[in-house]
Amino acid sequence: MRKYILSLCCIFCLSVFALAQHDGHNHDGHNHAKKTQATDHQGHNHDGHDHAGHNHGNHEGHDHGSHAGHNHGNHAGHDHGAHSNGEGHATNACGHGGHHEFNPGEAAFHHISDQNIYSIGPFSFPLPCFLYASGKGWDVFSSGRFDADSHGNGEKAYNQYILCEGSARRVQDASFPTGEIDLGHHAVYTKKLPTDKGKTKEYAFVCYNGKEWQADSKSTADAGMFGGGITSFYDFSITKNVLTMMLVFLFLAWVFISMAKSYKKRRGMAPTGITNFIEPIFIFIQDEVAKPFLGHKWQKYLPFLQSIFFFILGLNLFGQIPFFGGSNVTGNLSFTLVLAILAFLVTNLSGNKHYWGHTLWMPGVPPLLKILVITPVEILGLFIKPITLTLRLFANITAGHMVIAIFVGLIFVFGQSGANPGAAYGTAVGSTILTMFMMAIELLVAFIQAFVFTILTASYIGAAVEEAHH
Repeated sequence: MRKYILSLCCIFCLSVFALAQHDGHNHDGHNHAKKTQATDHQGHNHDGHDHAGHNHGNHEGHDHGSHAGHNHGNHAGHDHGAHSNGEGHATNACGHGGHHEFNPGEAAFHHISDQNIYSIGPFSFPLPCFLYASGKGWDVFSSGRFDADSHGNGEKAYNQYILCEGSARRVQDASFPTGEIDLGHHAVYTKKLPTDKGKTKEYAFVCYNGKEWQADSKSTADAGMFGGGITSFYDFSITKNVLTMMLVFLFLAWVFISMAKSYKKRRGMAPTGITNFIEPIFIFIQDEVAKPFLGHKWQKYLPFLQSIFFFILGLNLFGQIPFFGGSNVTGNLSFTLVLAILAFLVTNLSGNKHYWGHTLWMPGVPPLLKILVITPVEILGLFIKPITLTLRLFANITAGHMVIAIFVGLIFVFGQSGANPGAAYGTAVGSTILTMFMMAIELLVAFIQAFVFTILTASYIGAAVEEAHH
């Protein structure tokens, strides 16, 4: 049991580091060298805009998650109504309206993204922020300082950081005031601007004292390879996904430790409690995955395989709890990449002479064919395997979460954001049925994807440790 806990701890720690530095849905493609795109509107007077009496939603009773029975984001219970044409919302001092037309695709991506706040239904809970900027040092504080609104945008700035769509951003201009700054409603927003390639990209802005200030994109550790761009700060915060991983890790640790104690106390007796549920799954992975693929070496790698399976399964199931944050950990490229890298390292570090001999110099094949075809393909295959592991888990989990979020979004599309309540209620019936069906499929996928990742990892390790046949 100690091996299982240690293996689970290793996977957890590496995944936390990766998730703290990369949001798997950050594809803004921001080019932060171009600051000329942020226009200056200092001449505007904000005092003339009256925000009192704003109607922030004309579809009363429309809960963004209640029609589906599943919350895939941070805005369950948030009203996105009356946004189709911006009516009822005054512009801020920079001339930017409070809301835009509802887009179910963008809303789905936002609801499954990683964020610096954690929401349960309509309630948002701040998380600790650990932000580092070169030349400025560390800033450690609670995300509650941002005073986030129902859409995840902060109504306050702190030490040149803002909260945009639930994620911390840093204002690029060093002249932006430090300390805690009151911004007001709709001061933080995003808008699309043209790029040099004729396309449009989304940029984050904050309006303060009548001036529009551009902010960095989300902090990433990929040097902009995934399109996020190089940022001026690093975010090591405890995000929604990291908190979810901590909760699942602690729960699994408690389960396995309790099972170990139960086996010692009830030696030779039938299992009881949660052991009745876990033991058949544990034995299935042992007998149907580890033993067939690893042969007599199955005991050496069983803790690693069991840790991967139960950690993925636990995170998949936690993300399906309705109205409980809608965490999408296994649908995050950072997390799946860490698991794939661990599988890659265990596989290749365990490889014997027979494995590397067939990989680098296939016996019985003409030398010219080895050099030109076989060896390059085999070496390429070493890296393709972890890539496929990464993308398979990420794509299957993300797709299911997005489909459910889009089903909920159809309520607002057909209801014309509150203008047609009858259509909204009618769509809610069909959306609920489709969402419940997808949730049942997602429950099945949660087990299947955990099993597929584990069995493929076992097959890769088995090929690496297989003895030569004579």
